[in-house]
Amino acid sequence: MNCETVEDVRKIVKDRNVSFIQFWFTDVLGFLKSFAVTPSELEEGLTEGMGFDGSSIEGFARIQESDMIAKPDPATFQMVPWRDAESPVARMFCDIMNPDGSPYKGDPRYVFKKLLKKVADMGYTFYVGPELEYFYFEDDKCTKVLDKGGYFDARPIDLGSDLRRQTIFALQSIGIQVEYSHHEVAPSQHEIDLRYDEGLRMADKTMTYRLIVKEVARQNGVYATFMPKPIFGENGSGMHVHQSLFKGKRNAFYDAEDKYSLSDIAKHYIAGIMRHAPEIAAISNQWVNSYKRLVPGYEAPVYVSWARRNRSAMIRVPMYKPGKETATRIEFRSADPACNPYLTFAVMLGAGMEGIENKYEMPGPFEEDIFDMGAKKREESGITSLPGTLYEAVHLTEKSELVKRILGDHIFNKFIENKKIECKQYNVHVSKYEIDKYLPIL
Repeated sequence: MNCETVEDVRKIVKDRNVSFIQFWFTDVLGFLKSFAVTPSELEEGLTEGMGFDGSSIEGFARIQESDMIAKPDPATFQMVPWRDAESPVARMFCDIMNPDGSPYKGDPRYVFKKLLKKVADMGYTFYVGPELEYFYFEDDKCTKVLDKGGYFDARPIDLGSDLRRQTIFALQSIGIQVEYSHHEVAPSQHEIDLRYDEGLRMADKTMTYRLIVKEVARQNGVYATFMPKPIFGENGSGMHVHQSLFKGKRNAFYDAEDKYSLSDIAKHYIAGIMRHAPEIAAISNQWVNSYKRLVPGYEAPVYVSWARRNRSAMIRVPMYKPGKETATRIEFRSADPACNPYLTFAVMLGAGMEGIENKYEMPGPFEEDIFDMGAKKREESGITSLPGTLYEAVHLTEKSELVKRILGDHIFNKFIENKKIECKQYNVHVSKYEIDKYLPIL
């Protein structure tokens, strides 16, 4: 459904007899927020936006300055695929505004839009293609898997194929293109890969994708989770983010004469992400549980390095179609699917652009299995590690002038404050591991 203007929205709502229109946005942590308006109230929402209490949204306004306006973006209008066709429901993503109509600095979508505008003024378009992994469990109270399948397993071992198929049909029904899907490495773990798109559109699609995966699972009586590491001893779920910069129709990352087919722009971009990776980790991996995934031995990249074929590296330059301009891209492999995509895409892009603007030098690729290397060899090779805990990651982010500049003071401070609270709560929690290990002997 192509919808570009307010008039397009009005016409579709009338012609399709839409019953409700949901206004979507996210809080600072990336949780989807929504409220619905009826067609009779839509006109006000389209022209003036709809007011709400921002003090009740995580990371938004203080109570004494709580009035916010949600202004829908007509280009994001789509039918919600899981609702009754007899009484269709639509949704639009919103930009959050102050009462005077100025952009609200606590809106993650605004933060990303602002950076994309800066990049566009430099002549670039940012394209993103994330691969989000997730698990199906019997319910949200346990981690009982649906199957014992592994990577690329088919029926009858893969018992999630019908759920993936229904999810893909729902995604396609609202214009989200899917490249392929498959069973992942861990039992009951799955992946659906979206076709790359412009950055803001893809951030919106990522939020939609996560909701559709969960809703299709719910309708089938199971639970889908993007929790990074739900099962001890099994691979966790990552979000590998393919990304590139284009100038017009030309891929700015491509150079036919280079031995890696990478332009200087691409090399500086990679160097920027590598240099700033530890300080952006708290954004791309924002939960205590995120760091249970980022450990050696479970395919999650722990070490700051890049390679072409080596999947133990943090950044990979895929070689599926070597020498093809449009396919040249980088893959950032350490992020997880429980992040806020607006902020995560923003800090990745911001780190890469920092490398371009300052002409950071990219080190050579590292094709050995880094997991099997000793600490001494890694040190001699100049390979550093990502933070090992959320506590460590937050303190690196707190010192980062780059992240503060990208996110702005409001979101930066609110995010740090929230994550420090999470670390404190985790530190005082007594786990089953501690009871089982220490109670019998101490």
